[in-house]
Amino acid sequence: MRFRPAIDSATGEMYLAVEERGKLLLEEPLLNKGTAFSRKEREDLDLQGLLPAHVSTMEEHLERVSRQFHSKETPLEQHIYLASLHDRNETLFFRFLMENLRETVPVVYTPTVAEACSHWSQIFRQSRGIYVTPRDKGHISRVLRGRGMKQAAVIVVTDNERILGIGDQGAGGMGIPIGKLALYTVGAGIHPSLCVPISLDVGTNNQALLDDPTYLGLHEPRLRGDEYWSFIDEFVNAVREVFPQALLQWEDFANATSFRNLNTYQDVVPSFNDDIQGTAAMVVAGMAGAMRIAGENMRDQIIMIHGAGSAGSGIHEQLIAAMVAEGADPKVARGQIFVTDSKGLIVDNRKGLDERKMDLATPKGVVAKWGIRGDTVTLHQAIEHTEPSVLIGVCGKPGEFTEPMIKTIAAKHERPIVMPLSNPTSQTEATPTDILSWSEGRALVATGSPFDDVVMDGKTHRIGQANNVYIFPGVGLGIIAAKARKVTTTMFLAGARALAREVSQETLATGSLFPAIEKVRDVSRSVAHAVAVQAVEEGVADPVIDIEGVIDQMMWLPTYIPYRPA
Repeated sequence: MRFRPAIDSATGEMYLAVEERGKLLLEEPLLNKGTAFSRKEREDLDLQGLLPAHVSTMEEHLERVSRQFHSKETPLEQHIYLASLHDRNETLFFRFLMENLRETVPVVYTPTVAEACSHWSQIFRQSRGIYVTPRDKGHISRVLRGRGMKQAAVIVVTDNERILGIGDQGAGGMGIPIGKLALYTVGAGIHPSLCVPISLDVGTNNQALLDDPTYLGLHEPRLRGDEYWSFIDEFVNAVREVFPQALLQWEDFANATSFRNLNTYQDVVPSFNDDIQGTAAMVVAGMAGAMRIAGENMRDQIIMIHGAGSAGSGIHEQLIAAMVAEGADPKVARGQIFVTDSKGLIVDNRKGLDERKMDLATPKGVVAKWGIRGDTVTLHQAIEHTEPSVLIGVCGKPGEFTEPMIKTIAAKHERPIVMPLSNPTSQTEATPTDILSWSEGRALVATGSPFDDVVMDGKTHRIGQANNVYIFPGVGLGIIAAKARKVTTTMFLAGARALAREVSQETLATGSLFPAIEKVRDVSRSVAHAVAVQAVEEGVADPVIDIEGVIDQMMWLPTYIPYRPA
């Protein structure tokens, strides 16, 4: 409420009434306009003498930021600079991101955020977000109230155990919630005052961090077992108490905890896991675009997923749902999807399979017909025998897709679909250049990290990034706008379809399965509308009279408006 503008009834001018004065106003990043404060504002708000004489425009500010941003020699230095801007002037920070999406999104989030997380204690400048530790047990709700604001729309929380492709980063994992929420604001216009990044610092098993005297997190081994689950339970109930209207997004938890958290609490608070559900929706959307290029149906595809973690499981579930929605029999659709992990193809007679991996497993009778000797079916063997039209990588290991594999599927399919989705860039299963070379330029490629266009035989192939920024901000906006009480798989499926509709024929003609990043706000608006409508249809939200109007009203545009004393 503090940041909601008013309208002067006499003049029609929009303005914001502020309580802060003088230096306190300059130290509040959500309010600070720096040298853009007008002369009258400087007089009324006790800012005289605290700023240089010139009154800057937004355009002048953006030019200054651009010069400083481009003067940095490495992406990590650019990340540090933008973080400092974020801590000084949020309006300018988000405006600069919005006007330079192609350059800044990879710096604010993947792949650069991985490097920032791994150096968190060394580059730490100013605290942002909320750190909750086991020492706070018994009064976590009080810790959440320490944020000082009564409202929240979106909370992104991590326990830091599986940060992108680099693993346990302890308290350094806070870079992920901060980066994700920046994309909520950039992509869907969620006001930054309503975004809450949270790190559940439950210790770390990263010995290098524990041995580092400058490490800023809890210097203890990672909390496990009943104590961990009791801690999580109190945290979720504290969120319900302190921020009852908020959407909770689980982020970068390990497989052992991510599924249990999602399954346990998805009916307690509106919540989802972007690694499981958001990535899956991106794959479905990309597949829909590829089907338009190939002139085929999703329900007819044979799909190989390499990686059986959070993303692989989510992709498996949503692809089945998408194929069934096209008329496929659920059992038949399940039989057309094969999943491999570090031990090879997951077969239902493998010893030690848990319930989740059993759901991904191929029946032993299917594999028996292949006549493979031994107990293990490698990824290459599985590809040779299933002849998939779609190859998806979410294993987190570089170089897993080899030339023989790509040539095998390219020999069977005119337009094979290959999605090496592991992040950061160093962990990708294969580069677009190699995939296109091995497939004679016929493969349709989408990646998890950004890659440059590939020029082959005089033709330019644009590499679409399956960046979750096209999905989760819009999904979140739709959930908030509809006041949905629960997040469902079909809501993500509706969002994926909306994203696919935003990809033009001209874009598909370049080989890209996703729209240009500059369209992210339009995409988020469409995704939000589809998700909100689906929520109402499923009965997890009450009807909304003007959902488009609600969505538009919620989408904040970072711009300087006049201030008046409260």
